[in-house]
Amino acid sequence: MSKGQIEAARRLREARIARGFATGVEAALAFGWNRNTYLSNENGNAPFSYRKAAAYAAAFGVTAEWLYAGTGASEPDVLDADAPEAERLVPIVGRVGADPEGVVLFANGQAPGDLVPLPPGGSPRAVALQVIGHSMTGLADNGGLIYFEDQRTPPSEDMLGHVVVVETDTDEVLVKRLLRGSRKGRYDLESVVGPVRRDCRLRWAAHITAVVPPYQARRIIRSASA
Repeated sequence: MSKGQIEAARRLREARIARGFATGVEAALAFGWNRNTYLSNENGNAPFSYRKAAAYAAAFGVTAEWLYAGTGASEPDVLDADAPEAERLVPIVGRVGADPEGVVLFANGQAPGDLVPLPPGGSPRAVALQVIGHSMTGLADNGGLIYFEDQRTPPSEDMLGHVVVVETDTDEVLVKRLLRGSRKGRYDLESVVGPVRRDCRLRWAAHITAVVPPYQARRIIRSASA
């Protein structure tokens, strides 16, 4: 069991207790989680992915970045501008661009991974994706970084026509240009390279807040293995 895994489990336990749940079983029942999975995550016997951290964080009223990697402020929308540099790092939560679909591949079942500095104007909800391959060319090149705010709110009018990060009702997270669909509540998703997906239902959408080119990305990534 790695140190990072132990610390993530400790933060999860602290968040659960602060939320008023006396036991992990009580919390799992309240939120409909698999009891054995949650207890294994909290005990440190099984690491949890960033996506799982986001679900736990939303339930316990903390930020996913703090819960997953111990970075930023623990409370949502709170950022200490005077915090040490090490506390202003945010996680790389996935990879994108290996195929024309722009599918985001999240790290699952792993201890917290690589970190990058908070982008200008970013909040504690900022996270990053690393671009792999060339299907994001025109937005970000191979090895670059795409930042977005992981607020998980419905699409808004100001996102239409822009490349954003979305999650569909079929559990896919994608980087696509958001367009209005043929009827209310449906959206067309235009790939940077590739076909358009028509009339998709979306759970959430998030603005891209910064794009870092490969050369700069190599200089700022803090490797978890370092």
